[in-house]
Amino acid sequence: MGTDAPMATATDILTLTQWFSPAFPVGAFAYSHGLEWAIDTGDVVNSEQAGLWIADVLQHGTGWNDSLFIGAAYSASAKDLCEVDATSRAFSASAERLKETQLQGAAFCNVTGEIWALDLKGLTYPVAVGRAARLKSLPLELTIQFYLQAFVSNLAAVAMRLVPLGQTDGQKLIRALTPLCCAIAESATTATLDDLASTSFLTDIAAMKHETQYSRIFRT
Repeated sequence: MGTDAPMATATDILTLTQWFSPAFPVGAFAYSHGLEWAIDTGDVVNSEQAGLWIADVLQHGTGWNDSLFIGAAYSASAKDLCEVDATSRAFSASAERLKETQLQGAAFCNVTGEIWALDLKGLTYPVAVGRAARLKSLPLELTIQFYLQAFVSNLAAVAMRLVPLGQTDGQKLIRALTPLCCAIAESATTATLDDLASTSFLTDIAAMKHETQYSRIFRT
């Protein structure tokens, strides 16, 4: 993407920590990204399977693509930002996935825009994050790392509640996937939207099936 990486300051790190804290009101806790259906049908029944499921989403689905959308939004002009956002919407594989990124994006835009006085409106979640990071001159790779770890942590929390996994096993899962988050973030900073791809078909199907799941806790 060809953006110079500014040196991270303590304020930068604490800002990203705040943005991706469970206390930041984007409502991430309400979404399982289809994992609830996979658990309900018995496809994910233990820590190992949960880790493999989340790793697939990271490497071959939403994790990778959202990283590219963050990067594209980070380097886009205000004029080109709408096109990046439209592509982000188009890459949602189901109605629920689209709802997930739209609602989290709207919440992030509203809160971040008000607190940091940023012009953020009507963007999907990764595009809003990328744009906000650029406006605050936050390091791109570090921003993606934080975003991905928050994504992993949220899905691990789903597994902790529904598999169920113990708190220690859930934290081990997050720690085990941290190097993958770092590797994806590093690769994404030199990639472009031409590198968008999704081959995590079963996770996409799980999200589609969740739309008609009879009994459910999560919105997606």
